[in-house]
Amino acid sequence: MAVLLHVDSSLFPLENSGSRRLTDAFRRSWEEAHPQGSVVYRDLAAAPVPHLDAATVTAGTLPPLREELIAEFEKADVVLIGAPMYNFTIPSTLKAWLDQIILAGRTFGPGVEPSGKHAVVAASLGGSYGPGTPRAGFDFDTTYLEKVLGGGLGMRVEVITRELTMAPVNPAMAELVPQAEESARRTLERATASAREHAALVA
Repeated sequence: MAVLLHVDSSLFPLENSGSRRLTDAFRRSWEEAHPQGSVVYRDLAAAPVPHLDAATVTAGTLPPLREELIAEFEKADVVLIGAPMYNFTIPSTLKAWLDQIILAGRTFGPGVEPSGKHAVVAASLGGSYGPGTPRAGFDFDTTYLEKVLGGGLGMRVEVITRELTMAPVNPAMAELVPQAEESARRTLERATASAREHAALVA
């Protein structure tokens, strides 16, 4: 039975969140492909997990919540992560979740085989950070997750990035609204298609 681990981190509800719209489209397409499968859902804005502390790191045994989070990650066939950019990087709640599931000797590090799991990052950026843009190189959201999930945890990572989400509400970006609308359309289509592709891979 296929298992999707769905993690959202946007502060905003579905109707106001670019990343949640992408993860919602992916999840609905996934559930259509796997009606008998299961989805494990974590909304890190509604129910944040704690940041690591000294007691957790030095404990002889894993605290129950950390064991639960790692077990969810280990059992998942595909991990879907909603990752809006806040102040040029991922939300602190998402960083806390990553810190909980990244455990040397179990999920990464010497002697641990790359997981080979599939990860899909549904990112939403208020602007555009590609080559030639005024803030090129300031995207520490998707670049960070690609390194951590791919290089650190040995996952196969796909990033779906919706750009220019601030264009409709920022008068200074009004001329970019058509590009923002195209990005929204294109990425929603990609999220739906990606779910079908990943569903076929783990069927």
